[in-house]
Amino acid sequence: MPRLSVLALAAALAAAVEATPAGAETAILAGGCFWCVESDLEKLPGVRDVVSGYAGGTTANPTYKTYERGGHREVVKVDFDETKLSYADLVGIFLRTIDVTDPGGQFCDRGFAYSTAIYPLDDAQARQARAEIARADKTLGGKVVTPVEQPAVFWPAEDYHQAYYKSTARTLTRFGYVTRADAYKGYRKACGRDARVRSVWGGEAYKGLPKAGS
Repeated sequence: MPRLSVLALAAALAAAVEATPAGAETAILAGGCFWCVESDLEKLPGVRDVVSGYAGGTTANPTYKTYERGGHREVVKVDFDETKLSYADLVGIFLRTIDVTDPGGQFCDRGFAYSTAIYPLDDAQARQARAEIARADKTLGGKVVTPVEQPAVFWPAEDYHQAYYKSTARTLTRFGYVTRADAYKGYRKACGRDARVRSVWGGEAYKGLPKAGS
C-alpha cells in the first residue's frame, strides 16, 4: 500500500477544513468500536453529524480489512455547531463514554486499533483536549491513558458501517439473522461496555449511556 506523504496529509486536512460548513467545527475521536461512539455522540445537542472511519496510520485508503495493518485506529469524525457545543465540552463528554484507563483496547475489542485517542485538527484543539484529559485524570486519580495525538487524515469507513446502530438492514451474526441495529445492541451488551464505563467513572459517567440491561 502507498504510504501517506506529508503533502498528502496536508492536502487532505485542507480539504477537510474547506468541506466544513461555516459555523461548524470538527473533531476526530477514537473510542473503540466506532458504532458505539457514533451512537453515543449523535445524541448530543449541537452535533450535526457523526461518521465512522479510520485515522492515525501510515497507509492511504484503509478499509475494514486493512486498517489495522496500516496502523490506524477506529475513529469517528464529529461535525458540530460550536455555538451550541464547545470542542472542550465535546471532549469532556466523550471521555466519560469510554474506559480511559485501558491502554490495550476497549472492552471486548483488543489491540491498538481499538485503543482510545484524540486527534486534534489544530493547536487550539490540542490545548483544549489536553486540558480536558488533565481534568479527567484528576477526577480518576491519575489513571487516564488516552493520548492526544498529532493531526491525522480521516478516512471514512465503508457505507455499511455508517449509522450501523440504527440500520434496519438484516445481517447474519452470532445473535441470529437480525437487523444491524439489533446486532449492535447485542454486541454492546455482550461486551459490557456501559457497565465498565460506569464502574470506571461512577457518577461522572455520561448520563446518555444505555440503561443497564437494555
